[in-house]
Amino acid sequence: SDGVSQISVGALFDDLQRMKRASPRERSKNFHICAYPFLLSPGCKRNLLQMESQIEMYKAMLGDIKFSESQRQITVDPYFHLEIEREHLLKQTLEKIKQTDAKEIRKRLRVSFKGEEGIDAGGVTKEFFQLLSEELFEVNSGLWSTKYGNDVNWFNSDNTWNDNNYELIGLLFGLALYNSVLLDVRFPLAVYRKILGLPLGLEDIIDDDLRKGLQQLLEYEGDDVEQVFCLNFEVTWMELGEEKRLELKPDGANIPVTNENREEYVLRYVRWVLVDSIQPQWDSFEKGVMKVMESSSLDLFLPEELELLVVGSPDLDFEALEVNTKYEGGYDKNSPVIKNFWKFVREAPKDTQVQLLKFATASCKAPIGGLGKMDFMIQRAGPDSAQLPTSHTCFNTLILPDYGDNYEKLADLLGRAIIECEGFGLE
Repeated sequence: SDGVSQISVGALFDDLQRMKRASPRERSKNFHICAYPFLLSPGCKRNLLQMESQIEMYKAMLGDIKFSESQRQITVDPYFHLEIEREHLLKQTLEKIKQTDAKEIRKRLRVSFKGEEGIDAGGVTKEFFQLLSEELFEVNSGLWSTKYGNDVNWFNSDNTWNDNNYELIGLLFGLALYNSVLLDVRFPLAVYRKILGLPLGLEDIIDDDLRKGLQQLLEYEGDDVEQVFCLNFEVTWMELGEEKRLELKPDGANIPVTNENREEYVLRYVRWVLVDSIQPQWDSFEKGVMKVMESSSLDLFLPEELELLVVGSPDLDFEALEVNTKYEGGYDKNSPVIKNFWKFVREAPKDTQVQLLKFATASCKAPIGGLGKMDFMIQRAGPDSAQLPTSHTCFNTLILPDYGDNYEKLADLLGRAIIECEGFGLE
C-alpha cells in the first residue's frame, strides 16, 4: 500500500470509474486497484468519495438549468438552499426536506439561519448539522430505543407509526455524508455493517448481558443444554407494558433448545434482534440514505472506516495539530501570543479543548487521519486589544488578536470566546 499512496487521487478516481463502468467479464480481464480497497488508506477512500459527490453535485446543477425566453438568458442555481430558524431547526428542516425533490437535494447544500448574516462557505453547514444532531439523535425522542442508555442510537422497534421520519433521518444522514460534514450520532458498528450490506453476527448484539448469555450457551460444554438453559425457539419482550411473544421458527414455542440445535437458535435470535425486529424502521432509514448516496462507492469502506467518516474520531491529538498548523498575518510558531495559545491548549481540561475545537472548526471530533491531517490556521487580527478571538469555521481558521506575551489576557479572552460565542457573522 506504500506504492499505492504515491498514486494521485485523480488517477485512482479514474481507475474507480473505469471499474464501475466495466462489465463483470471486463473486470476479470483488467486489473483495477480500487477492486482491492484494502490497498487504499481511509483518507484516500474519503477523497474518492468526496470527488464522486462533487461530480454528482455538478450533474444535479446542470440538470436544473433554466432558460428565460423573455430575458434571453440561462440561469442555474448550484445550491440546495436550506433557510431555517434556530428555534425551530428540526421541525423546519424536516418540512423542507419532505417538500424537496431528490434531484435538488443532490446539489451542494447551503444553509442559512434566518436573521443572521452568515454566508455559508461550509462553517454554517457544519454548525447546522451539529445542532441538528442534538435533536435528531436524542435518545428520548421516541425514535430510538431507550434500552441501551444515552450513548447508543438503535432503532425503536416499538415505533411503528413514524416510518416517514426514519426515511427523513436517513436522508439527512446521507446528506451529511454527501457534503462531507461530521454528525454527532451514536450508532453502533452494526448500523454501518448494515449500510454496507455485510452479514451480522453475535458480536454485533448491543446488549452486553444478552450477548454474553448467548455466548455462554454456545460455549457450554455439558450435554444437558435443554435442562440447564430451559429455552425454546421463542423470544419474549415487553411492548407498551404488555408481554409479547414471537416464534423464531414454525411451532418454535414447542421446540426446546438442545446441544444439537443451539447454534441455529443463536443465529435466529441474532437475526431477530438485529434485522427482523426493526425491519420497517431500517427499510425507511436505508431508503432515505440511498436517495442521496445510491451511486456512491461506500463499498470501498470497512464498517470502522465508514463510522470514522460519519462521526470522526474522539481522539484529539493537539500536539499533531500544533505541528500541522499554519500561520498568517505576521504570526509564526515563535510569536509570543502563539506560544501562549498552545500553552493554553496543553493546560486546558478535555472539555475546554473540545469546545475550542468546536469554536474554531464547528466540530468536536477529528476527521479521518486525526487532527494532524486537518488543515488549521491561526490568523492575526490586528495589534493588542480587548477584542475576543473569532473564527472562520468554514476554513478552520482562528482569528486571534496579538495579545503579545500576556498569557492571562489570552486565557481570559479566549476562554470567554469559547463559552459565549454562538452563531455566525460574515464568513
